Amino acid sequence: MSVTRLNTDDRQLKTKDMKTIKVKLGARSYNIFIASGLLKELGRLLGNYGNFTKVLILTDKNIEKFYGPIVAENLSTYKPKVVALEPGEGQKNLSTVESLYHKFLEHGIDRKSLIVAVGGGVVGDIAGYAAATFMRGIPYVQVPTTMVAQVDSSIGGKTAVNLPEGKNLVGCFYQPRAVFIDTETLKTLPVGEVTEGMVEVIKYGVIRDPSLFSFLEEHLAGVLRLEQWHIERLITSCCKIKAWVVSKDEREETGFRSILNYGHTLGHALEALGGYKGYRHGQAVAMGMILATKIAMRMGLAGEYLLGQQKGLLSRVGAPTDYNIEEVKQAFELLYRDKKAIGGRLRFVLPVKIGKVILRDVSPEVIKEIL
Repeated sequence: MSVTRLNTDDRQLKTKDMKTIKVKLGARSYNIFIASGLLKELGRLLGNYGNFTKVLILTDKNIEKFYGPIVAENLSTYKPKVVALEPGEGQKNLSTVESLYHKFLEHGIDRKSLIVAVGGGVVGDIAGYAAATFMRGIPYVQVPTTMVAQVDSSIGGKTAVNLPEGKNLVGCFYQPRAVFIDTETLKTLPVGEVTEGMVEVIKYGVIRDPSLFSFLEEHLAGVLRLEQWHIERLITSCCKIKAWVVSKDEREETGFRSILNYGHTLGHALEALGGYKGYRHGQAVAMGMILATKIAMRMGLAGEYLLGQQKGLLSRVGAPTDYNIEEVKQAFELLYRDKKAIGGRLRFVLPVKIGKVILRDVSPEVIKEIL
């Protein structure tokens, strides 16, 4: 696996080069900052948020090699402690969170301290949940370094860990103080991680933005080469959609935020089925999107063309466009323990056309016919 190290030259990031998107949540509102080279400005930007007694940087051992020294040096004023977890979804459990509480105490973390989550979705979820529950809540910021985290998981305040029975079953809504996205960090990602993120980007096109979907169809080669203009365009589009959805339904109380779960109902079940060591998140979500579209077709909500559109883009980014029937049958047995199953009814986010999805209860009979 070849990776490119982050460019650490001394060029100054100009304010005009940075895009800012606001997540509007009243007193809990915060900004998403997007720019190339933003990591080198982290200390200056955090200075706008007041004085912190202590800073702890949470990351994983893979990410630490590339960004640990850069972030720690940039935050040297705070004399931060760096805690690096083993990488992977297997770390998202209550045992890891408990170990973090002890690290917090050892470093003297209090309610005026700051947790800085540097990494992908796993690190962000763990850091957010630990911050939300330690001393009844301490501040944290997200510094996502993967495409999945930059376009999706770092935004919206969903924090959680897994149980053996399912993904993200223990968690809470807890918003970060800010999200800092340095697009340069994507250049260190292996191909598989880019595919993960691209599945989420395609999801955003399907659920809300036909122009984003068309942009991907036309400019996918440049996107996969991580060309700066293309990457900033798609990350900004996804962040705007996520911010807008979250501002309308922060805690999934109206059901509107559920549109972000497109493909994730079956996807999370497939991940849990493999003990989080089988399918990667993007692979599982891609299969979930295909299945959801087939359900929509069976219910007369969508046509064959919609399925073809999604298969075309998913295959071009290297994601699966089919699934193993036996695995899916087993996954459905897990779905009724998933938090998306309410009162024994299984709900799916179903596509109607590119840019529009709806939430519907799906009967077991329809599922059986699809399989």
